[in-house]
Amino acid sequence: MSRVLAIDYGERRIGVAVSDPTRTIAQPLPTLVRRRGRRPPYARLLEIVAQWEVACIVVGLPIETSGTEGHQAREVRAFGEALGARTGIPVRYWDERLSSVRAKSELASLDLPAKARRQKERVDAMAAMLILQEYLDAQGNP
Repeated sequence: MSRVLAIDYGERRIGVAVSDPTRTIAQPLPTLVRRRGRRPPYARLLEIVAQWEVACIVVGLPIETSGTEGHQAREVRAFGEALGARTGIPVRYWDERLSSVRAKSELASLDLPAKARRQKERVDAMAAMLILQEYLDAQGNP
């Protein structure tokens, strides 16, 4: 089987996670840092897609608490469409409400120094991993 890539898209950082080949377990990858006002790091994402032999991309969609899609969700969809066009790989969207809150909670439970648990890059990578694991679990993979 092939892998699934998950992305937690943000203005400053992009959390990234990838599945194992059986699409059972998600693991975080290093967070990509982007400069405000700059386009997303498509070239680096294309490298990751090729390196990990990705066949599907899941992008966390920031649904508002009311259940509607706001400005941020529209920006994420535009990013996902552009990434899909560049890679030729299907892009799926997954509700990522509270993923950063859950990521902080998960990190707090780890045996890490407090400073490491609060690193924004670590939180974004964990959020991408949680988005991916939820997606994989919902697919009912063996």
